[in-house]
Amino acid sequence: MTVTEHLKRILADTYALQLKTQNYHWNVQGAHFQQLHELFESQYDELAEAVDEVAEHIRQLGIKAPGSFRAFEELKSISDADDNLDEQGMVQSLLDSHEAFLEALEAGRAAAESADDEVVNDFLIGRLTAHRKLAWFLKSSLA
Repeated sequence: MTVTEHLKRILADTYALQLKTQNYHWNVQGAHFQQLHELFESQYDELAEAVDEVAEHIRQLGIKAPGSFRAFEELKSISDADDNLDEQGMVQSLLDSHEAFLEALEAGRAAAESADDEVVNDFLIGRLTAHRKLAWFLKSSLA
């Protein structure tokens, strides 16, 4: 898979994860409502910025960035939000998505490294760092 193919998948997964996180932000209930409502909001805000950054990296490589639900559906691997989860289930679902996404980011980084694309490699290292932190916050909420 080329660097741009990896970036397109990363874009779709980032968008899917942002939407999933925002859904849980809107619909969380329970004893930890306030904390999780705020945590989910901070995470979907961070993901919204990342969507734009990933798309810009795709454009910098001379390729049009996908930008439709149809395109994202074909590219993404992140599952949609489950409307039947309780607050802990939401946290676990997001954590599982971030942990799976870390693997996709590593694959993209490896492709960029193989292609000697230091700019994309550096960018994806930054995304890895961000997702590890987001996953850590979620994991800590389950402890």
